[in-house]
Amino acid sequence: MIDPRRLRVLRALADHGTVTAAAAALHLTPSAVSQQLAALESEAGHPLLLRKGRRVSLTPAGSLLVAHAHVVAAELERAQATLDALASGTAGRVAVAAFASAITQVVAPALAALKERSIELSVRDAEGHESVRLLLDGEIDVAITEEHRTTDRLTRFPLYTEPFDVVLPPEHPVSGPVDLASLADEDWVVTLPGNPLRDVVEMACAQAGFTPRIRHTSDDFRAIEALVAAGAGVALAPRNAVGGVRVGSAVAVRRAVSGVAPLRRVVAAVRRGSEDHPLIRAVLDELQA
Repeated sequence: MIDPRRLRVLRALADHGTVTAAAAALHLTPSAVSQQLAALESEAGHPLLLRKGRRVSLTPAGSLLVAHAHVVAAELERAQATLDALASGTAGRVAVAAFASAITQVVAPALAALKERSIELSVRDAEGHESVRLLLDGEIDVAITEEHRTTDRLTRFPLYTEPFDVVLPPEHPVSGPVDLASLADEDWVVTLPGNPLRDVVEMACAQAGFTPRIRHTSDDFRAIEALVAAGAGVALAPRNAVGGVRVGSAVAVRRAVSGVAPLRRVVAAVRRGSEDHPLIRAVLDELQA
């Protein structure tokens, strides 16, 4: 019989790639993780792992077992949600991770409303891709992220959609809606590799017929706007991201994208099966409201 607790260890290894990283995510020692995996291989009766130096990959049997582990985890989440739904009260704490503008747009208003119902939010500032990792690792209950960053291990709830605007230095000659193709020869300020918004920018530029000449990077939109205001280049930024950042007397200018603008579709994501937990359901309803 396979111990379902060991399936959680296998999932962590599949997510993080090394025993050390899986141990950190599970708050265990690497030795304990290795022992759990060895025991799981014995229970399964098949080799589950291929070891190459520090990194570990899954055998076909290991990949198959991970797929089943996702199903088991979702059912356990659903069972816990059902039991919690039987409880008489809904007071408690829910951990939420969101990027800065989503905290301003939806999380802070929801926090104020939920506080009156004795539901406390613990809020963590994290970019969308980071919040998904935190959610899958069980460190938070709700992740506010971009729609395309979710997986089939999560259930998502639409919150809002916002277009990207062009951010230009104050002396830039372009006025009115901006054709992205006209910025092909500009230097660009973009988010770091791995940030989903960088994918949006690079795809939008590719559709306009060019590859952006990236000179500066930051995941902080205040920093991006400051660099643009200082004349370091141009950028694309979600409309609800911060504006009005000053560098001396200079302020970056925002312009709409002509034609079809790239969009950021923002969702609230939870681990599949947990959406019926009474506290999480209350938070999701308030976020959507």
